Amino acid sequence: MAETRLREFEELVLLAVMVGADRSTGAVIQEVLEREADRTVSIGAIYTALDRLARKELVESWLGEPTPVRGGRRKRHYRVTPLGLDHLTAVRRVRDRMWAKVPAGLIEKEVTS
Repeated sequence: MAETRLREFEELVLLAVMVGADRSTGAVIQEVLEREADRTVSIGAIYTALDRLARKELVESWLGEPTPVRGGRRKRHYRVTPLGLDHLTAVRRVRDRMWAKVPAGLIEKEVTS
């Protein structure tokens, strides 16, 4: 895998795209981030991150069908690419490996403080 570094927010957006699955539009991603990550984020910040992720080939998008209301607009949907999934998997592996090496006493001390 080529070296691709992600900011924390980009990683969260990628995960939110996966949580939203085939429904992942900007608004759905925003809802997932608010609900799951307790992050209030502007829609503009989400689209900026999605644009960066698309340039890195970690997400792809397509236009869905128009909404059923008169003059309904087509919404852009997003999905994580195989490269994006590989990247998320590698990041998770590193984090899990490092968390496993943190002394248990230290974690318990932090929780009770």
